[in-house]
Amino acid sequence: MTATKNKWSAEVTEHSDALDLEDHVFESDDAKKIAASLKRSAEHSHRRKAEPFQSAMSMLNFYINRAGKNLPAARKKVLEDAKGELRTAFGREKDD
Repeated sequence: MTATKNKWSAEVTEHSDALDLEDHVFESDDAKKIAASLKRSAEHSHRRKAEPFQSAMSMLNFYINRAGKNLPAARKKVLEDAKGELRTAFGREKDD
């Protein structure tokens, strides 16, 4: 198998058909910034098939799930916190 086939999830994250993500969006240490970036991307996308909230949350969950065991606890906490911030940004209730 080639490296490209092994890294298909990175290709999806970088070149999603649904959202044009800002570079390095998931590397931020600020959950609010991640959520705001995802919200902007989802609201400006003309290719997404779902509502903006669902598209943004799906991309965040995809990234978290694909990173899996390689994700340090501190990084995972920031990304999980971004879920709550994304809910807030879209006027949805946070899960506690």
